[in-house]
Amino acid sequence: MLKSTTRPLSEAYQLALLDLDGVVYRGKNPVEHAAESIRKAEGLGMTVEYTTNNSSRLQSVVADQLKGFDLDVEPWQVITSSVVAARMVARAVPQGAKVFVLGAQHLREEVAKQGLEVVDSAEDKPVAAIQGWYPDMSWNQMAQIAYAVEQGATYFVTNRDLTIPRELGIAPGCGSMIMAVINATGVEPVSSAGKPESAMYDEARLLAAHDGAEPVAKEACLAIGDRLDTDIEAGNRGGYDSLAVLTGVTNPHELMFAPEHLRPTYIAKDLTGLNESAPEVVHEAGAWSCRDVQARVDGDRLYVTDITSVDGLRAACAAMWDAADRGHSVDGMIVPEFRIA
Repeated sequence: MLKSTTRPLSEAYQLALLDLDGVVYRGKNPVEHAAESIRKAEGLGMTVEYTTNNSSRLQSVVADQLKGFDLDVEPWQVITSSVVAARMVARAVPQGAKVFVLGAQHLREEVAKQGLEVVDSAEDKPVAAIQGWYPDMSWNQMAQIAYAVEQGATYFVTNRDLTIPRELGIAPGCGSMIMAVINATGVEPVSSAGKPESAMYDEARLLAAHDGAEPVAKEACLAIGDRLDTDIEAGNRGGYDSLAVLTGVTNPHELMFAPEHLRPTYIAKDLTGLNESAPEVVHEAGAWSCRDVQARVDGDRLYVTDITSVDGLRAACAAMWDAADRGHSVDGMIVPEFRIA
């Protein structure tokens, strides 16, 4: 169930693990209120790190884009799946080991930074193979990583997103390319660096600790995202509290019907919620209430007294989640269409 706080989230948590697309920006354009909310949170002492499944963009490139939104961002604050994947591989193989890398220059550089030898052929007998996404991937490169995996190279991937949004529409993502290698070899990757795995959040905690300092405790970290099946699920898998915002993929309907493993700890319209306290949602007299808004399930219908407020959505989610957890079939439930102002 949703939690509440007496202080703004930016004061209740030390480290924000912020998703990028749909939370901070949409393509080249900033999300409304995002930059000012981040600056305010940092002013209150919160450390911010940006987490993304994108394995092709250099940290410095992402940081420069965020600086264009008047944010003070250093490249180390950008945690890409290439950064995480390279660190995962380095822990699994001997220092200086040969690693086949199929991916963008960013991934190749990150693997090399870990003291590993980047190779491009299965004939080099790599001990590990790592696959990311980039638009110039060729059939021959795909074949080479398949040969390496067939010959015993431990198989890692940056993320398993099946699709990727591009200018002309939805295109095959890293996960689709991975499926081709799996189909050819019969071998599943041993690990994925991207969300919904929690490795990205775990690495972000470690990378945020400088000069020998202890990493921020999980209880003091807040994962923030617009997708339940990546950002929020990664938080739940790793034991992190999470905040779902409505500026990207997630919508009220999806939230109300979310199964337990996709439910966030908090819900906000946008990142302004980062600097607000989370109101309590309570159960009384057969209904769920958030401040002055009530929601209740009656038969096959959900009733909500205000469908224009986030409080109404919070109460609605509590009512729906409670009903589902008590064994009530919610698949055909009639729910109101929220129009949050």
